[in-house]
Amino acid sequence: MPSVVIGTAGHIDHGKSSLVLALTGTDPDRLKEEKARGITIDLGFAHLEHGGHHFAFVDVPGHERFVRNMLAGAGGIDAVMLVVAADESVMPQTREHFHICTLLHVGAGVIALTKSDLVDADALELCRLEVRELVAGSFLESAAIIAVSSRTGEGLDGLRSELSRTAASVPRRAADGPVRLPIDRAFSMRGFGTVITGTLVSGRIHDTAPLVLLPSGRDVKVRGLQVHGEPATEAVAGQRTALNLGGVDVGDVSRGDVLCTPRAFEPTRRADVQLEMLAEAKPLRHGARVRFHHGTAEILGRVALSGETGDARIRFEAPAILTRGDRFILRAYSPPITIGGGTVLDPHPGRGAVRTPAGRARFARLATTAGVREAIAVFVDEKAGAGLPKHALMSRAGLSPGSAAAVAAELRGAGVVTEIGDLLVASAWLADRSAALVRMITHHHAAEPLSPGVPREQARERLFGRAAPAVFDHVVAALERSGTLVARDTLALAGHQLSLSPDEIRAQAALATSFLTAGLAPPDARTVVAATGLDAAVGERMLKLMVREKALVRLGDLIFHADALARLKRDVRAKKASGEARLDVALFKERYGISRKFAIPLLEYLDRERLTRRVGDARVIL
Repeated sequence: MPSVVIGTAGHIDHGKSSLVLALTGTDPDRLKEEKARGITIDLGFAHLEHGGHHFAFVDVPGHERFVRNMLAGAGGIDAVMLVVAADESVMPQTREHFHICTLLHVGAGVIALTKSDLVDADALELCRLEVRELVAGSFLESAAIIAVSSRTGEGLDGLRSELSRTAASVPRRAADGPVRLPIDRAFSMRGFGTVITGTLVSGRIHDTAPLVLLPSGRDVKVRGLQVHGEPATEAVAGQRTALNLGGVDVGDVSRGDVLCTPRAFEPTRRADVQLEMLAEAKPLRHGARVRFHHGTAEILGRVALSGETGDARIRFEAPAILTRGDRFILRAYSPPITIGGGTVLDPHPGRGAVRTPAGRARFARLATTAGVREAIAVFVDEKAGAGLPKHALMSRAGLSPGSAAAVAAELRGAGVVTEIGDLLVASAWLADRSAALVRMITHHHAAEPLSPGVPREQARERLFGRAAPAVFDHVVAALERSGTLVARDTLALAGHQLSLSPDEIRAQAALATSFLTAGLAPPDARTVVAATGLDAAVGERMLKLMVREKALVRLGDLIFHADALARLKRDVRAKKASGEARLDVALFKERYGISRKFAIPLLEYLDRERLTRRVGDARVIL
């Protein structure tokens, strides 16, 4: 049975709670103070099944002092039942509640003229005309106006039928998205522990499901749930839900907290928004302190205006749980009156200025009319090499998993983004960094012709310092596939060859001959350079080159020719094949005619090469 959340709206003492009681048989006033004073102070709830729909009524306070409580209930409603007493007609809180519903973009509703048994036909018609004037041009312009009496029952059947017709036009909430449930009540029940209630905005909650409580980040587990007051194993988006939570005390939960799928949402301290101010409100000043109402939360913040278009950044004094497309209400700090509302454009903006040409251009790209595709392009561009995690398409852009996948595919197809693992990276940024990397390597080859290339880590730090490691690897791999680079420990242009002078070629040959002739007892490197009559600088340069190219091998302070070490390894393997299984230092020195100075580094080299293993003072040939 489809579920629809109906919120009451209207002035104090216009009969909202009495009407809900007459419609459902449940008194929404649950507090002793409410019953004693005859007014609704906090949110009340009741349920009704009619015409193939399940209605969850959220009864809100009408007194101006409790509008903040009203707002905690208004954020989760699908349609409004605007209640106007026929004997008083439109009053101040009627207008404020109506404005709040309009600013929240509530899309449907009905109008109930209560206490119709207390007035004559002329007074009733006058009230009807005043209500029509109030709602002209709004979402309630064509709404049915039903005269009712909670005392006599007149008009109640017609109101129920009209509610059913209204419910048929209400769009269903996204059940395939991540769980998001703003908490409007938290209390403790003996034998159960902590219980919370709220309207499930998106997703599905299963019995025993793991969830996270934000903004605290505390992990909780569902131990039991009710939907519309009845035990259930699952709650679906759009339903009034009560959850018995494990892992949290009731003192750790408060109205305004949000239950979410783990890692699906992140608390934020600022948001870029598009404002809609009420015509009768005073102009909002840059830097004004405001009351930001979203979901069931009220958060203080300051507004930084971008210009005269309604674009603004709000900096919050406490964490908020937001996503793109969320609606909110703004109230003045003092006196706390409703002044406007708006839409969240970006729940996690950077720290760039908003009152600059660049800031205003960014707002233009983020505007709701620009569409979510352009907003995601902004998010990706600003992340540069760090990339935008794909889950941010849900948490930051407000998309369902299916919509997120479709938009990501569209952006990839258009060449706007490149998918690298779990990240979306701007294709233009990748092209720029790829060109910069080629320029760096080209310059390096020109400046250091004997170098094999730019060390891989050096290139990453200089050009991709804030990028994800996978992004750097992606760029290098792409340049390799295109035949532009050769990538090993160093990065070099394909076809790059060392350019040696005639002196360097002669020095290289002389060094190779000297070390090969010396075998396993080479002299000091400087002695070799001096003995060959080489220029010291040229000799040192060629030594480094030959070690880097592995023609020579450095073992501590000694340098050996690679061929000499290869012969040694073959000889040791031959010993193993002939049945000799052990080596000791004395035997090794005697066999190869070398001193301990050379024997020890060579035996340790054989250990590292896994040809031998030290056991006590000897080696076992493996």
